Amino acid sequence: MKKIILASKSPRRKELLMSVGIDVEVDVVETSETLKNDLPIDKAIEEIAREKAMAVASRHGDDIIVSADTVVIIDEKVLGKPKDEEEAFDILSLLRGRTHQVITSACIFYQGRSEVFSSITEVEMMDYTDDIIHHYIATKEPLDKAGAYGIQGKGAILVKSIYGDYYTVMGLPIAEVYARLQLYL
Repeated sequence: MKKIILASKSPRRKELLMSVGIDVEVDVVETSETLKNDLPIDKAIEEIAREKAMAVASRHGDDIIVSADTVVIIDEKVLGKPKDEEEAFDILSLLRGRTHQVITSACIFYQGRSEVFSSITEVEMMDYTDDIIHHYIATKEPLDKAGAYGIQGKGAILVKSIYGDYYTVMGLPIAEVYARLQLYL
């Protein structure tokens, strides 16, 4: 049976795959996560996902590699993970009471071929106070999340509504990944 290797250190991505019955091993090679300015944002994110998969593929022969990358976009600006609490505050202040996009690009790499796709979800945030932002930042949860919040955790208190795939916001559009993986198993 083919093994599935997750080229991501995100515990959420691993949990999502395992929750739908896909047993995965994690192997990560550090790669540049810099978006290429000469590509549209979704294509640039897809390229990062592809690079993550290819970096791991050479170590896993006939295994299936799954990778992903997630960004938050507002006002045509890409918001990554905050570098510190001050930047987390600035990001959450920018998102407050507004709608933004979350794009997760995923790559399935097998036997020298890669299949890459993106999922986009619109997220409307509550009009929360500075005190709520400070309380949330004190949990440390926003510091390793694109857009400085985790919808599946304590950050749920910040989200008013979503239009699209909830799991895209978590970092892996699991239904689409699952369906595409079936073609390889």
